[in-house]
This record gives sequence, structure tokens and C-alpha cells, in this order.
Amino acid sequence: MIRSLLTRPAPAYETAPSQGRTRFTFLGTAGFVVASQERTFVLDPYVSRAGLWRTAFGRLRVDEARVRQLVPVANEVLIGHSHYDHALDGPAVAKHTGARLLGSAATGHIATAYGLDAAQFVEVTPRVPVVCGAASATAWPSRHGKALFGRVPLPGDITAPPPWPPRVTHLKHGPVYHWAMELGGTRVLHVDSADFLDDELVEADVLLLCAVGRQYRRDYTRNLLERVKPKVVIPCHWDDFSVPIEAPARQLPGVDVEGFVEEIQASGARAVVLAPLQSWWV
Repeated sequence: MIRSLLTRPAPAYETAPSQGRTRFTFLGTAGFVVASQERTFVLDPYVSRAGLWRTAFGRLRVDEARVRQLVPVANEVLIGHSHYDHALDGPAVAKHTGARLLGSAATGHIATAYGLDAAQFVEVTPRVPVVCGAASATAWPSRHGKALFGRVPLPGDITAPPPWPPRVTHLKHGPVYHWAMELGGTRVLHVDSADFLDDELVEADVLLLCAVGRQYRRDYTRNLLERVKPKVVIPCHWDDFSVPIEAPARQLPGVDVEGFVEEIQASGARAVVLAPLQSWWV
């Protein structure tokens, strides 16, 4: 089943959730749309997908048409940290949907550089819930995983609006959060980088969990699942985001989805592996 996901294009998702259910759509990288009847959260969207050459040597440009096509609806856009593959497309999603963009001051500087109306950005206070209609979202302090050869890539903060369009080196990770959401009667936790602070985790029904770099934190999967106690885990940040999102999915170097699934199942949770643009309902 997992191997078939890695070799075939993924279907597009429906835009309207069914009555009384919560839909999880994987946007590739660490991105998700989490939608119920009353609210739609978009997490860490990065569908522009600059190729390797542009990422390494050029300027990062938002693919506005693709953003509008693939993320047509949002009430809140939640950003876990400010690396380009988590934050680049967030202001564009907020601008075309009218959503609020929620994140750190570093994310706010990216939004300013992009040209998002300041009224649409909310700088979050860690551990304090943001009321989102009948739903809520809370940013919990976290830390970035050692995702690149045992090192944290592009560490540091963004203290002023970067040049626009930016280079990859302009977008350092800034404060790192994991997002806890409650919507449609479901508790959701999004961990977008493969590390965490033990005392800052909360329990959830569905865990959206980063795969890249997990090998650099000892017992990452088991220790995290013991604290969060999810029924279902959806792996993310396992796919190669240097290729277009419509291309057949393939794993990033060093990522072992099959091994990750085995760890999840050994910890007592169900693993649901989605290819980019596929959806799962609860």
C-alpha cells in the first residue's frame, strides 16, 4: 500500500467536508488542510515547490495560480516555523482566502514582506488558545529537528521583513511551534519538525507527524506517542518537495516511511499514509 502511494499521482480532493466529519488533506511537505463543517485550518502550506536549482541559487517565488487552485478555502492559516517549505505560501493563502495568518513574529515579517494586510496577521502567544469560531488553535513551544545530516538547517530568527522574493537563506526557522486544534469534535496535533519539548505536548486523537530527521532523536516516535496518545498518526514531511506536487510522490533521501509506520503501529496507533493531495476522513 505504501509503495503504491510512492509511485502513482494523487487525486485532487473535494472542497466541501461532509456533515459531521473532519477531513485531513495532505498538501505534501508538512502541509495539511484540516476541515470540518464549521472551520478550515491550513497548516504549513508549501505547494509552490521551487526546484532544486532555484532553491539553492535563486529567489523563491510563490506560485499564485497553484496556491489558489490547491488551497481554495481557509479560515486560519497556521505556521509552525518560518523555513521556506513551511511559511513561503502562507501569506498568499491568507490573502486570496481572506483567512487569518497565525504564527510567530518571524512569520509576521514574512507576511509583511509579501504584502499581506497587517490586520490579517495574528502573532500568537504560546499556550494561549486562539478562538476560531466554534473551533480553537493553540501554539505550543517546540524545537526544530536535526533534519540535515544531524544538524538543524538555517537556525536563527527573522527580525525584520526579508527581501521579497527571498532567498532560502533569508527564511530562518524562528520560534518553532506545534499546533493543537479542536474542531468537529476531534483533537488534532501537528508536529512539523522531528523534535519536541517533553513538557509541551498535549493529547490528541489525530497526530500529524514529521518523518524527516526522526532518526536523530532517540526513540522519537515511541516517546512522542506515549505522551500524545493518538488513535491515528498521519506521517508528513516525508515526500520530496523539489518536484511538482502533481508528480508521483517519492521519499526524501534518508526517510523510511515503511519503518516509520512500523514504529507507529508498535506504539499502538493506526498509521494512515497519504500521498500529496489525498484526503482521509474521521
